[in-house]
Amino acid sequence: MTVANNATNGHRSTRRPLPCGIYAPTMTFFDPETEDIDIPTIKKHAQRLVRAGLVGLVTMGSNGEAIHCTREEKLAVTQATREALDEAGFTETPIIIGATEGSVRGTVELCKLASEFGADYALLLPPSYFRALMDEQAVYDYFVAVADESPLPLILYNYPGAVAGIDMDSDLLIRLAAHPNIIGTKFTCANTGKLTRVALATNAKTPWSEGSGYMAFGGMCDFTVQTLASGGSGIIAGGANVMPKVCVRVWQLYVEGRKQEAIELQRILSKCDWVLTKAAIAGTKSAIQSYFGYGGYPRRPLKRLDKTQVAAIEEGIKEVMEIEKTL
Repeated sequence: MTVANNATNGHRSTRRPLPCGIYAPTMTFFDPETEDIDIPTIKKHAQRLVRAGLVGLVTMGSNGEAIHCTREEKLAVTQATREALDEAGFTETPIIIGATEGSVRGTVELCKLASEFGADYALLLPPSYFRALMDEQAVYDYFVAVADESPLPLILYNYPGAVAGIDMDSDLLIRLAAHPNIIGTKFTCANTGKLTRVALATNAKTPWSEGSGYMAFGGMCDFTVQTLASGGSGIIAGGANVMPKVCVRVWQLYVEGRKQEAIELQRILSKCDWVLTKAAIAGTKSAIQSYFGYGGYPRRPLKRLDKTQVAAIEEGIKEVMEIEKTL
């Protein structure tokens, strides 16, 4: 681990660095009857992912059903994930926690607590409940206020679909990147032009250059090659919960200069990942259940899939899962 200095509040902590590569926003697993969090399965899943080659994990992201979990559950899942990684020998693998709450005060409090429960960084959506009042300056002020007080460095999460359409443009993201405690952006907007502009302006870290250390993350595995070509730093991909080895292989092929092979494998990955994207959280858990024997269901009000839907997902990702088995 490296010692990082948070220049904004004088806080010093031992923090794991963020390497380039593939990350997963991990699923949160629940007992199928009680809907209580299932800590053993959460640990098992975390270990499977890092053994498959993922370089970091995100707890309590959108795929982790953060919106369905209490603050105490978010911390328990993050702590269990840290324990699982350490127990498996992955002590240097970083954890990013989705720490968005509606207010500056609440978000800062969660970031402070998360730093004591195993998180190294925080992933934050812009505030959106009072959408009509959240103009660009309000969003900017929110992130700066949190960054000023958080012991965890922040990664901005640009996901318009989750925040009533708020889509931070490259000018705003570059402006926010000037804050020393804002160290990256996740582009779930899938706008590679925006990612390119931010990566260039921030001199983002890439597999070939340390740059400034700023991290420009693609937000889905179906544009891994495009992210690398745009000067990106990594991918935080829900699909990596299901086919982590294929996700890692696409990344590695491109980094090694085997670009055509990477593109060909990317095509298969993109086609099959769309099946999971459409089926959302329930579909991703179903796919894990079908191919790995665990997964279960999301918390209500998300619906459980019927047998026909489960079979369709299993068949829809069969091609990529056959490759996953060979890696």
